[in-house]
Amino acid sequence: MVQTLRKPEIIQIARREGKVTVEGLVAHFNVTPQTIRRDLAELADSGQLERVHGGAILPSSTVNIAYNERRQLNQTSKTDIARRVAPLIPDDCSVFLNIGTTTEAVANELVHHSGLMLVTNNLNIAGIFSNHPSNELVLTGGTLRKSDGGLVGGFATETVERFRFDFAVIGCSALHPGGDILDFDIREVGVSRAIIERSDCVILATDLSKLGRKAPIKIASLAEVDMLATDVAPPEDYAALCREHGTEILVAGET
Repeated sequence: MVQTLRKPEIIQIARREGKVTVEGLVAHFNVTPQTIRRDLAELADSGQLERVHGGAILPSSTVNIAYNERRQLNQTSKTDIARRVAPLIPDDCSVFLNIGTTTEAVANELVHHSGLMLVTNNLNIAGIFSNHPSNELVLTGGTLRKSDGGLVGGFATETVERFRFDFAVIGCSALHPGGDILDFDIREVGVSRAIIERSDCVILATDLSKLGRKAPIKIASLAEVDMLATDVAPPEDYAALCREHGTEILVAGET
């Protein structure tokens, strides 16, 4: 396949999967690694992709990918992560799930629990739990972010601060190589900070396409979460940070 046809398809794969790898594209197009690296370099130079170790991701800096696109990205990985996380949460406990498509996947895996007090600032999660009477559902209130059904701002933060949670499952928009957990909306970050501070066990659930992405606002660091739940084992630099901070790594499919 000529380069002019490969490059649009590479962008399509990145939009569908959230990330492309040199290895995966070599197999897909049956070309050399040098050819794929050249394609990715040119796509990065034109601003269409952003290079990361081993491949490339969609560029992001100050604006997140649209919610409907995020919902389609890495669906299998999100389900696998959710199935790794859900058994860790027992019946008859309090749990917070925040805004994000991975936390929505966790919500789908928790609907068969009983006796949960589930608190959320995510209208999509509220919809998932609304027809399950064996669990109590609490919405924080707050300013509705219409793009994704998130409830953000000071009122949402104040509601969170009234609780003490046994567990919190949070997502993020990006995970910096230095261990910073990042997001785009400062109104959401305030809520996420309160969730972390008011929870006995914090689980960061994110697929590894978030590694190396960029977002402008720090939520917390890996040192402030108890577990990192991912689809595949993270690179050694991230694993070393987790060991340093005592953050347990949970890999989907492993026990």
